[in-house]
Amino acid sequence: MFNNKFLRKKSIKELKNDLYDLLKKRISLYLQLSSKKLNQTHLIKLCKRNISKIKTIIFEKKKINEK
Repeated sequence: MFNNKFLRKKSIKELKNDLYDLLKKRISLYLQLSSKKLNQTHLIKLCKRNISKIKTIIFEKKKINEK
């Protein structure tokens, strides 16, 4: 799980890389779920939350940079 303070210290480029990795992980988790090999289904929810955290912080950083 990502900590908000830790994420806010990163640059937008680093956040986008993390976001890309999480999106790949989410696809992998869904594929495992569909093939019934995923026993820890809570990982999907955590992954979704982390994706939304990163997207929110990227949006905030872009908004600050516009001013």
